[in-house]
Amino acid sequence: MEFGHPVWHGFGLAWPDRLFPYQEAGVERLVREPCLLLADEMGLGKTIQAIAALRILAARGEAAVSLVVAPSGLVLQWRRQFRAWAPDLALSTVVGSASERLRAWQAPAHVFIVGYEALRSDIWLKGPSAPGARRWDVVAIDEAQRIKTADAGVARAVKSLHRNRSWALTGTPLENRLDDLISILDFVAPGRFDPNAKAVGLRRLLADVQLRRRRRDVLADLPPKTSSTVSIVLGRRQRAVYDRAETEGIVRLEALGRDLRVTHVLELILRLKQICNFCPETGESAKLADLADRLEAVCAGGEKSLVFSQFVAEPFGVHRLARELARFEPLIFSGDVEAEARAARLAAFERDDARRVLLLSLKAGGVGLNLTSASYVFHFDRWWNPAVEAQAEDRAHRIGQQRPVHTYAYLCEGTIEERIGEILTIKRALFADIVDGVETQALRRLDLDTLLGALKGTL
Repeated sequence: MEFGHPVWHGFGLAWPDRLFPYQEAGVERLVREPCLLLADEMGLGKTIQAIAALRILAARGEAAVSLVVAPSGLVLQWRRQFRAWAPDLALSTVVGSASERLRAWQAPAHVFIVGYEALRSDIWLKGPSAPGARRWDVVAIDEAQRIKTADAGVARAVKSLHRNRSWALTGTPLENRLDDLISILDFVAPGRFDPNAKAVGLRRLLADVQLRRRRRDVLADLPPKTSSTVSIVLGRRQRAVYDRAETEGIVRLEALGRDLRVTHVLELILRLKQICNFCPETGESAKLADLADRLEAVCAGGEKSLVFSQFVAEPFGVHRLARELARFEPLIFSGDVEAEARAARLAAFERDDARRVLLLSLKAGGVGLNLTSASYVFHFDRWWNPAVEAQAEDRAHRIGQQRPVHTYAYLCEGTIEERIGEILTIKRALFADIVDGVETQALRRLDLDTLLGALKGTL
């Protein structure tokens, strides 16, 4: 299949499907520019755009050897997409033990695909085939927010790679702080951000190297997404346990005086969030009772649901939910499940009409997946980052979705969850200010004062 833009012509390349016009434009810009932050909203096909551009560059003789760095859970998905969209490119998937990865680095290939953590471990390898010794024609990093912490080992490993082209793919370039975005730009365009220019300089650089399209602008026919907050009143016993933990916890924090640190506050907040999910003394859960009722209605209507939690293990996370919701025969997708088993569970959820509920941990299931068979999304608990919630929801609300998507976020009244909701509102404004280019408003971070304000209700 041929496409309309001249960049596609003249190489005899066959394509499995037609791209949207905005995707063709994205491929053209990737091919043309050596430094690009492809920041399309989730669900707009950044992976396919990058693969198509790599294939065209290879056909031109401009990309003999390239590297794709992705979250480990998405490495096999990248491989599948390469086989569909660029079957003529030889691949080497760098996974497994240290010796298996060493052999993969030594294999002849046009494109190497590796996880962030594996790259961090292997960057110290010696020899001409080592990732740190090569000169890569293209280095593309997926879910680029993984390098948001500039001094972390993963970020240092990625930025140390010798490369001719730097592509960063993420729908959420800014998650918590401006420094997150600056770290990504330091990979895309090293040395080009002037810290003295602050937000103005950041916008100027983004105008040069960022390509961002929003779904409402380029996919007018995408079904609507409606978002609702479900306010929950804790039951008497669960409320009593929560209040006692909060009161005693704040007293302990105040007793620390000058020794008080952010980590101390976060530990208490984490504990309170867990109690909002399930009472540790009685097992009571006001959220669970509501969720079960809603799942009954959704399943009865023939629809499928995704349920996200930041917690994995018993007694507060997806494994507890799986036990409590056993009558729905839910599938679990979390980091403690082997990669091949996760892939099998996703396939079962997508293809088997009898499997209507998928329970996912935010970390493992919030990025990179295509789950358009689901039209309902539930956030059982809230995380600090609105970008993480948006990513999770967009596993369902993306290209290929035929039905309206309904999302529900649980929030327990008079608890830390209610105050986290206020912080999420602030962070959404920060993202819109910088990434989407509206005027800068006050920027706030997760500092000690903000966290204490969340605990004490003084935000």
